[in-house]
Amino acid sequence: MQIQEYTQILEKYMPLQAAPLIARWILDTHCLFTISKRRSSKFGDYRPPHRGAGHRISVNHNLNPYTFLVTAVHEFAHLKTWQEFRNLERPHGAPWKKNFRQLMLPFFERQVFPADVQTAITQYLNNPTASSCTDLDLFRALQQYDKPKSNVLLVEQLPPDTVFVLKDGRTFRKGPKLRKRYKCMEVATKRVYLFSPVAEVYVMTPKLI
Repeated sequence: MQIQEYTQILEKYMPLQAAPLIARWILDTHCLFTISKRRSSKFGDYRPPHRGAGHRISVNHNLNPYTFLVTAVHEFAHLKTWQEFRNLERPHGAPWKKNFRQLMLPFFERQVFPADVQTAITQYLNNPTASSCTDLDLFRALQQYDKPKSNVLLVEQLPPDTVFVLKDGRTFRKGPKLRKRYKCMEVATKRVYLFSPVAEVYVMTPKLI
């Protein structure tokens, strides 16, 4: 495929002015870039060359344009870090942060991101304790650009003692916050689980009860 073909495909998933640059990265790195089905556990994935296969990056198809772009840059930063250090560096260590920052600069210069998202990305990159693209402040900023979802809320938005449902049908009652996560009890088993503040859950409605 040529850069124009890659660009036309990527324009469906990310801001238009960002697509040509990501297309160029795909070609320059000989990367197999896959637009994946929705995965609840991650937005994207990078896999290094292995057994004759080259670099592989996948990004979920259902992300909003800004989340898709941030995820793509996140994974290309992994690729660049692997090229420099192979497996000798931590996944989100200082070299990865440096590469992520450098790869983000062209998009900052083109003002691709809304101001709130750019601020959140900048803060994330300056925060040495942040370990991944799921940094909560960045997640919240990006989430503002998602399409509204019926009956879906974040755990942190629920009042105390609210009963909520997961996609698999299990029902929980929201409890107190313990440092960064909420202590929630499964109604059926009385077992306690810890939930991320930004975990998406379904509120109890007459149809769900």
